Amino acid sequence: MTAKAKILVVEDEAIVAADIAASLEEMGYDLASVAYTGEDAVRLVEAEKPDLVLMDIMLGSGINGIEAAEAMKKKGNVPVIFITAYSDEDILNKAKLTEPSSYIVKPISSRDLRISIEMALYRHKMESEREQILKDLREALSQIKTLKGLLPICAWCKKIRNDRGYWNSLEQYLEEHTDATFTHGICPDCLRKAEKEEFGDEK
Repeated sequence: MTAKAKILVVEDEAIVAADIAASLEEMGYDLASVAYTGEDAVRLVEAEKPDLVLMDIMLGSGINGIEAAEAMKKKGNVPVIFITAYSDEDILNKAKLTEPSSYIVKPISSRDLRISIEMALYRHKMESEREQILKDLREALSQIKTLKGLLPICAWCKKIRNDRGYWNSLEQYLEEHTDATFTHGICPDCLRKAEKEEFGDEK
């Protein structure tokens, strides 16, 4: 079991909400809070940052569970498990658009509740890790610059012609097309040549 996952319960029937809250605490989860309306649920998700939301689809007043889940999705990435006493096809199809982690049909058994929660938390963890890996990969690829194809280079001065027809120094061209930076020095051959030109041959 995922230890101490914090769960928000959204249920407009006080007795049902109390039963769910008691079951969660018996299983070892942290109860973030209980919301009785969709508006309160959206507010509490922002305020308390729960790991998961258990939400009744049909709430008594204000926005329903589907609308609340849509609002939550725009504000952050928190898994939602819908609780419903209905099997109406139209309602379920609308609920699917919010991409919930699971559904639980009333009356709720402790076994079904635990399984649904653990599967939802595991799935969310895997998806979050996958998204982070993809993000890291995109950032890494965006920083990679490579040179491909034939480079027109002057055999005499070693300048390179760019795709606009201008001739640039090798150093300038590489700095513009790669992530390389340059430090400057002088090789032994050039050093000897420079000394010879400066001082001439000395016996």
